[in-house]
Amino acid sequence: MAQPLMPKATAVWLVDNTTLTFQQIAEYCGLHTLEIQGIADGEVAVGIQGMDPINNSELTKEEIARCEGNPTAKLQSAKSNLPKPSKRTKGPRYTPVAKRQDKPDGVAWLLRHHPELKESQISKLIGTTKNTIQAIHDRTHWNSSNIRPRDPVLLGLCNQTDLNAAVAKARKAAEKAGVTLPKPEAEVEQEAPATSNMPLGNFGLPTSD
Repeated sequence: MAQPLMPKATAVWLVDNTTLTFQQIAEYCGLHTLEIQGIADGEVAVGIQGMDPINNSELTKEEIARCEGNPTAKLQSAKSNLPKPSKRTKGPRYTPVAKRQDKPDGVAWLLRHHPELKESQISKLIGTTKNTIQAIHDRTHWNSSNIRPRDPVLLGLCNQTDLNAAVAKARKAAEKAGVTLPKPEAEVEQEAPATSNMPLGNFGLPTSD
């Protein structure tokens, strides 16, 4: 059942203007019964002005009267002709315009520090395309000279929880398949002799002649 646009304000109005039970109001507004009791006692939603669900075409007088006469009845929202907002389809994570220029840096960091991640996982984490990821990996990206690997979590491109989950999933899949994971470039750099001039490859992966 659809909840009112402003649940607490609607609950305040229903408490003040109807004889509906706390349970009926709680179920309709998506709140806990104790919250409704707190509103009635003046301990919750102090200062919130009640919103009339009848004027907002969310409930009808007849529906309220029906439920007032039957404490076990549940309030049913009035039918509205207004179009409902469409749900966002699954796809790349939305990134604010101000942060989009940081995406290549975030991708480069993941390629360097988490080579076990699949392109599809990086694409989902950062919200970019596989073609862009491949271009950054191959250093054929149009802005390769200016890309600096930076932690996407610190850049605000993804959160640590999602990153940890993606890494754990990738490592588990690799172990199940018996694949030996390549070491992140940062670890390779630490193990390499200081006098070595051997190239480390692109973001942790060996280069090809």
